[in-house]
Amino acid sequence: MSPTGDKRDTERIQILGELLGEVMVFQPMAIKEISHGGAQVETNFPLHLDSLHEFRLTLGDRSVVVKGRVAHCSISDVEQELVFYRSGIEFIEPSERVNGVIGEFIAAINDGRRAQ
Repeated sequence: MSPTGDKRDTERIQILGELLGEVMVFQPMAIKEISHGGAQVETNFPLHLDSLHEFRLTLGDRSVVVKGRVAHCSISDVEQELVFYRSGIEFIEPSERVNGVIGEFIAAINDGRRAQ
């Protein structure tokens, strides 16, 4: 153990000057449309074209995380001081599990609509 009581497995070094980074934080969004290949989402902030993000989708009682690329983004509505953006997301190499959950969710919605 070091004299300062540091219990880290690896040594940290102090950065002299400036070293920048970014933090990725999940923000709320509304899923407006979904398919096996992507989704249309609504947010209160713009998503940058061609940027890659991880999206947490709550589909019924199941939740999945899928990587997606922003294919398009535009303002969809303006209410007083709020601006809403619609973005088209292309899913990037979703896993078999994610494809299965999305497929089951879409099938359940279609079955429910047929029963009405």
